[in-house]
Amino acid sequence: MADDFDLYRELTTTATTKIVLLVMDGLGGLPMQPGGPTELEAANTPNLDKLAEQSSLGLSHPVGPGIAPGSGPGHLGLFGYDPITYPVGRGVLEAVGIGMEIGPNDLALRGNFCTVDNEGHIIDRRAGRIPTEEGAKRVALLKQIKLPDVETTVEAVQDYRFCLRLRGEGLSDRLTETDPQAVGVPPLPVTALAPEATRTARLLNDWVAQARVILHDHPPANMVTLRGPSADPSLPKYADVFKLRAAAIAVYPMYRGVASLVGMDVLKPFPKNLDDELAMARAKWADYDFFFIHVKYTDSRGEDGNFEAKCKIIEEVDSRLPDLLALNPDVLVITGDHSTPALLRQHSWHPVPLLLWSKTCRPDGIARFGERPCAQGGLGHIPARHILPLALAHAMRMKKYGA
Repeated sequence: MADDFDLYRELTTTATTKIVLLVMDGLGGLPMQPGGPTELEAANTPNLDKLAEQSSLGLSHPVGPGIAPGSGPGHLGLFGYDPITYPVGRGVLEAVGIGMEIGPNDLALRGNFCTVDNEGHIIDRRAGRIPTEEGAKRVALLKQIKLPDVETTVEAVQDYRFCLRLRGEGLSDRLTETDPQAVGVPPLPVTALAPEATRTARLLNDWVAQARVILHDHPPANMVTLRGPSADPSLPKYADVFKLRAAAIAVYPMYRGVASLVGMDVLKPFPKNLDDELAMARAKWADYDFFFIHVKYTDSRGEDGNFEAKCKIIEEVDSRLPDLLALNPDVLVITGDHSTPALLRQHSWHPVPLLLWSKTCRPDGIARFGERPCAQGGLGHIPARHILPLALAHAMRMKKYGA
């Protein structure tokens, strides 16, 4: 991928054209019954379907065939990075997303509050999706935890999520997570994946043990799990590689984090919903070349197993599409960072529907935006990291290669 970035540095050029990347998190789905529609196919989407008729369609693989990606790798792929060449842990994404500084001696982890029973077995991995203010109360309690020879910082993120940062010499991210990704079992211990991580694992297990005691009498958030131990990955930046003034508009901190790591400006004040996001894009339209707009709740409803609710989120996005098109982007890409079928209640390996509209695209003549129509589209099945170069080309921001 480094060679690709060298090529992009050579070929990309500045221009006045505007690109919008609209990401419906977890967009891809599956039929609940054999032969039935997916969530995207079942949703009433007249505006997306009309746009599809004027667009090029396809399916994308966020990481590779058969690989179910996390949200970090899924978005890195959409941003033009090979997620395998540039692995980024969830912890640093959460930390940067809330404005937490990550220095060279720092280790960041994403934390979840969860609910455990009297035997210590997890009965709800997200503590009933407690509101942010309830999460913040538990975070205030966790701030009293002390560890030897390291500085600890814990901050609320959103809902049941928090971020933990350790700062000190000799920390390692070669660690396992404590979330077993299942209920009916206890949280896992942190285990070192390399000898140099043994001390860090011991420190984190000490922190979790203290958290268990502190939270015992505070259900439903009476325990924690830790995910994505990571340090700053020092990614190549958008302005350098793609010559884009890029802006990120997202409700959830983690997505602001991954955008910040690639050099996008995270726009403030942070939006609370899709209407806020579109208003922010409208207000900042003259200031940027590239807008990443993120919609979270398609993913959340898929993880809840709520097919109908996921359809409703897709329909809400469809209803706002005319407002986005009124900004007159030169290129509009609509896709997801991965699939989250309600049938599976989790991220899956299925390729993701992809729509690319511009004045220079070749329309497929397909008048629906859905998994099966996209499988017939002219873009074919492509790696997600190829989407951004395609968008740049359609925005007339790529020079000819060779003589």
